[in-house]
Amino acid sequence: MVNKFIDIYLCDARQGVPTLRAFQLVLAAEESPTVGLALLKAGLATGKDDPALARKGCFGVFGKRKEWDSPIYPGDRLELYSPLLIDPKAVRRKKANQSQDAKFQAAAAKRRARRL
Repeated sequence: MVNKFIDIYLCDARQGVPTLRAFQLVLAAEESPTVGLALLKAGLATGKDDPALARKGCFGVFGKRKEWDSPIYPGDRLELYSPLLIDPKAVRRKKANQSQDAKFQAAAAKRRARRL
């Protein structure tokens, strides 16, 4: 039985400042390199249903979300993402409403100025 080695990078951004470290994934002859296997061997997950990684989109490779069974290649940067604190859709909606309110207020001020 011959072991195979794949060098990857692990970037953990779940708590505070992201940390980047090199990691050597050791594969047995019959194992294929996947994201899930790398997380297991790095000690970052206990299994596919690990509560720390259960939410969708909490890990990826080079900024692209990946599934547990996605292949991983030498030199890839496996990233663990922190949960979103604010829903991006809600922020965009609020900003759009504020700019729309500002337009209405400017138009009303113009009308008032014309009346005087």
